[in-house]
Amino acid sequence: MSDREPPRRRVPAPARSGQPGAQRRPGPGARPARRPATPGAKSPGAKSPGVIRLGSPRPRLRLVSLALALVLIAFVVRLLQVQAVDASEYTAKADRNRYLSRTLAAERGGITDRNGVELAISVDANDITADPALFTRKATKIGDAPEQAAALLGPILDKDPDDLADKLRTKGRYVVLARRQTPQVWTQIKDLKSTLADKAGADGAVNVLAGVLQEPSSKRVYPNGDLGAGILGWVNADGRGGGGIEQQLNGELSGKDGEIRYAQSGGRQVPTAGSTEKPAVAGSEVELTIDRDIQWAAQNAIAEQVEKSKADRGYVMVQDNRTGEILAMANAPGFDPNDLSKADGGALHNWSLEDAFEPGSTAKVMSMAAVLEEGAATPATHVTVPNRLHRGDRLFRDDIDHPTWYLTLNGVLAKSSNIGTILATGQLGATQKEANQVLYSYLRKFGIGGYTGLDFPGETKGILAPADQWSTSQQYTIPFGQGVSVNAMQAASVYSTIANGGVRVEPTLVRGTKGADGHFTPAAKPKKTRVVSEKTAKTVAQMLESVVDDEEGTGTKARIPGYRVAGKTGTANRVDPATGRYNGYTSSFAGFAPADNPRVTVYCAIQNATEGSYFGGQICGPVYKQVLEFALKTLQVPPTGRSAPGLPVTFTP
Repeated sequence: MSDREPPRRRVPAPARSGQPGAQRRPGPGARPARRPATPGAKSPGAKSPGVIRLGSPRPRLRLVSLALALVLIAFVVRLLQVQAVDASEYTAKADRNRYLSRTLAAERGGITDRNGVELAISVDANDITADPALFTRKATKIGDAPEQAAALLGPILDKDPDDLADKLRTKGRYVVLARRQTPQVWTQIKDLKSTLADKAGADGAVNVLAGVLQEPSSKRVYPNGDLGAGILGWVNADGRGGGGIEQQLNGELSGKDGEIRYAQSGGRQVPTAGSTEKPAVAGSEVELTIDRDIQWAAQNAIAEQVEKSKADRGYVMVQDNRTGEILAMANAPGFDPNDLSKADGGALHNWSLEDAFEPGSTAKVMSMAAVLEEGAATPATHVTVPNRLHRGDRLFRDDIDHPTWYLTLNGVLAKSSNIGTILATGQLGATQKEANQVLYSYLRKFGIGGYTGLDFPGETKGILAPADQWSTSQQYTIPFGQGVSVNAMQAASVYSTIANGGVRVEPTLVRGTKGADGHFTPAAKPKKTRVVSEKTAKTVAQMLESVVDDEEGTGTKARIPGYRVAGKTGTANRVDPATGRYNGYTSSFAGFAPADNPRVTVYCAIQNATEGSYFGGQICGPVYKQVLEFALKTLQVPPTGRSAPGLPVTFTP
């Protein structure tokens, strides 16, 4: 059986096409035969209600991609604009919003007298500031934070609460509530802030003063009160000089402000962000020619007499006739520059330089100097003085009625005769016109009609018309001091010129300045002008002694024991500035001592005395004596060793 082949399986032949039972083999690409349907299965064509057919996602993806691309393009364009096109502009805006600049105020230089005594100084103070953004409803959670804060600060700062509230409601991050407050004021505010902060921490209340800050500043203080206020002036709310030396030398006194620039956040400095600072340069110290003690004596004397005479005002000038330095310049009434709120507006002036008034008989010294210098007469020349003198369109008289006086030229000055002065100056030329021109030239050389050289704010140069414009009456009134106007410094300078041997030295008020480096720079030397010869000046000085020393003189109240005193009285009709008409009198007294070796010139004038005497010798003579005597002792000027020459006042016809 083993040799037999295994039985072969019989493979059925494929059925032919068309024959029953024939099956086709699937060819390439032919669909696979469908399986017979199982029982319960649905036919392919049947619809199934539980199946959702999804659409193609490709369109939605395209839209999303396009939108993202547009957004990215917008960002790229904006980025290019910010970082490339407008980069510098945005950088600058960022810096402005982040960095703040604050001025560093320079310390104002002090003012001292000639001996270094402080007349004006600057002390530490605080500017009270605020950040308005910290008072908004958003920052405080309440709507009336500005009003609450203002109500607390008003009494401390002495400010109107409504004004403070308006400032706290402003836009921005910085506002000044009050300038130059004392350290005590800031201490009060700090204590109040601390109390409110503790209360806020305990019960959640609002600290309405959290946004109140301070900046270092300085305040001007005048240690001597009203002493020399007309000279010193004051400093206004902006820190600039508002009058006097404070205004005149504001540039030197104020120095140069500095600046600090720093990063800030939320109104606070960021210490780690760095800062740049330009330091402030302190102002220079100004040294005046004034002597505080002499200034006090002059101011006290004139204030007492103005009050006693119920006058409008008065002034006293004290000058070193050798150097031209002003030792005192006193005005009454005055004011306290520490508190201008209590000052009378009319007193905020240096009237000794700003007032233009007719000098009266004190001007006769210039007429006499011209007559002597021109050789028209001598002190002993006889002058017959009638009770009345007709000249031009007027009938002239002296201050008192008198019989005919037989006076020397020295006597004309001693008795202050208007008529005698007219007669004497008439000899200055062959005609009245020529005499006018000669007198005018001397008045100008004495400094009349021009500025003194002090360059002081508000100074007047007075009024002196050219000789060819003098009216008929002025030809005869100007020689005795009417029809011409001066200020007190000009009047004093005339007598200093005579005292200085006929040489006019421009008056000075500033000795020099001391810079922040401590270096002292002296003021420029004053200009000197020869007005009359030394001989003429000496002769006039002797004639002025007769006014004080001789019993016939009008200035006997100015005598000082131990000293030879030269002086001259003056009583002039006063032009009322309100009406432009004569009303009241200008009373004055001028002179110097020692007469034989002059050192100090004093000039006093009082405007419109309404109680008691109005004669210059009566009300200004005592002031002159009091101030001159004090000045001589202060400067340690020795008494005179020789007697006055005693020039004749009258003659026997």
